[in-house]
Amino acid sequence: MAKIIAIANQKGGVGKTTSAVNLAASMAATKRKVLLIDLDPQGNATMGSGIDKYEVEFSAYDLLVEDTKFEDVVQTETTGGYHLIAGNGDVTAAEVKMMEMFGRELRLKNALAGVRDNYDFIFIDCPPSLSMLTVNAMAAADSVIVPMQCEYYALEGLTALMDTINSLASVLNPELKIEGILRTMYDPRNRLANDVSEQLKHHFGEKVYRTVIPRNVRLAEAPSFGSPVMYYDKSSSGAKAYLALAGEILRRSDKAVKASA
Repeated sequence: MAKIIAIANQKGGVGKTTSAVNLAASMAATKRKVLLIDLDPQGNATMGSGIDKYEVEFSAYDLLVEDTKFEDVVQTETTGGYHLIAGNGDVTAAEVKMMEMFGRELRLKNALAGVRDNYDFIFIDCPPSLSMLTVNAMAAADSVIVPMQCEYYALEGLTALMDTINSLASVLNPELKIEGILRTMYDPRNRLANDVSEQLKHHFGEKVYRTVIPRNVRLAEAPSFGSPVMYYDKSSSGAKAYLALAGEILRRSDKAVKASA
């Protein structure tokens, strides 16, 4: 059964979509079966996967609102080697339509119930806001990865996000937990970045991934070519960092399974 991980931060511009796309590609490269769900109406994860968001016949909207069959909605040919539920401007309409629906918070969870066994990992790229789409992602997920820049305002935002996740867990999904905190766009020459990084490790301990994602030109360029960075420039520091992150997540998962056995 797939482990479902939401990638979320209420603050935009923290590398959330970059992390979703490149982590999905890195996991797929380890021969895991991976599904990426683009719940952001901007559709950046879709474009970064080599799929034109303007040309897709079905998107996350159809899965959430129209009860379209999963096999009709899923895109199986992406540049990253994973399956994709596309996102585009239609997903904004899903937000409005779901407000009128019974069990609206559980639409995504119910839609995935029949296909979880087909995958090892399902990653959900959430919009940068606490919307009904994000609530659906949190209700469906087992855990949350929080990408964040090491800067002062990001620390404040992290506290608010933790409160949000705890509130949603108590009401909708008691099993929901923080999978990990990912430091992105990291520049070790920046004193503030180092100070914030140390504060994160002090407050959250092992929840902070050892892997850090550096500031990297190739990582920033890859989406405009519709490709994860490992297929755009596999020797780049960005590509190596996301492969290392995938390995770290797999080791943590194996450790957790052994501990519960």
